[in-house]
Amino acid sequence: MGTRAVGNHPNLLPKHDRRSVEEQKIDNWLPITASRNGKWWYSAFHNVTAMVGAGVLTLPYAMSELGWGPGIAVMAMSWILTLYTLWQMVEMHEMVPGKRFDRYHELGQYAFGETHGLWIVVPQQLLVEVSLDIVYMITGGKSLKMFHDLICKDSNKCKDMKLSYFIMIFASAQFVLSQLPNFDSIATISLAAALMSICYSTIAWGAAVGKGKEENVDYSLRATTTPGMVFGFLGGLGQLAFSFSSHNVVLEIQASIPSTAEKPSKQAMWKGVVVAYTIVALCYFPVAFVGYWAFGNSVDDDILITLNRPKWLIATANMMVVVHVIGSYQVYAMPVFDMMEMVLVRKMRFSPSWKLRLVSRSLFVGNAFII
Repeated sequence: MGTRAVGNHPNLLPKHDRRSVEEQKIDNWLPITASRNGKWWYSAFHNVTAMVGAGVLTLPYAMSELGWGPGIAVMAMSWILTLYTLWQMVEMHEMVPGKRFDRYHELGQYAFGETHGLWIVVPQQLLVEVSLDIVYMITGGKSLKMFHDLICKDSNKCKDMKLSYFIMIFASAQFVLSQLPNFDSIATISLAAALMSICYSTIAWGAAVGKGKEENVDYSLRATTTPGMVFGFLGGLGQLAFSFSSHNVVLEIQASIPSTAEKPSKQAMWKGVVVAYTIVALCYFPVAFVGYWAFGNSVDDDILITLNRPKWLIATANMMVVVHVIGSYQVYAMPVFDMMEMVLVRKMRFSPSWKLRLVSRSLFVGNAFII
């Protein structure tokens, strides 16, 4: 009753699992269920990579739209509430004995029914994940351009290049990395991305401390009119919500962790989540509060733009952002690849193959780039 599926070995599946051999082979090929060899630290850096995006650099700006009191309160509440709801999802992954909800929509189908669950969950999940991948492609291109411009600022050898070219460079890396089959295969990339997020967050608040508080710093709200204050407040809440978005890949990350009756996956997953959220707090709160303390309402929507000096340090931070969003792109794209390949193989009856994966994933990356 308590035995779970254990990865790529059909003979080790529980007795009540009546799937056909063909269905088992498909499951062993699809990205989310292909590997159950994840460790608890995979959960840690996958969650850090998913959450601590370049949005952390906008937190001082969000503080300037909310003010000290509301800003601190909303930041703390967001951290607590998202940690609590993430814990709920970790628990629900195996709340039905012998069953793992490996995908968000599977949990939705259990809650709302086979049809309604799909229509309630899948459009929202796709909207978030595809939109984030497009945003990360733009962010990666902008950070590459900023790195280029900073390095070439005092040189006559560099030519001015349009942002679209840098987005193209970023996309070219994703065409290659998108062929990696599953979460376990992007573990190294995700680890590098998580480390980069810690590094550029530290650079952001450390450089702000080094620069010190600006003269005549103003902590009043950016807007001066009532409508402006209302929209600014809502904008600040939106930026915080964007910064704390990662729940839509939690179940898929947990699906990569092995599970038995004696040692369910939620134990390793939760251990990784606690480590990840500790890192999130160490990144988010210093950047938000120190950045706002140093610059007040004159801070830009990207604190690296406000800092601007020392040039080499800001250039390094921008390249770290590039490495991070490369990993974040893959973490959010993997569930999308899984949905695409599931439809192609199960509904449209294509045979699982590397050619199918090459074409489908390349089309996704290409369309995201064009948009």
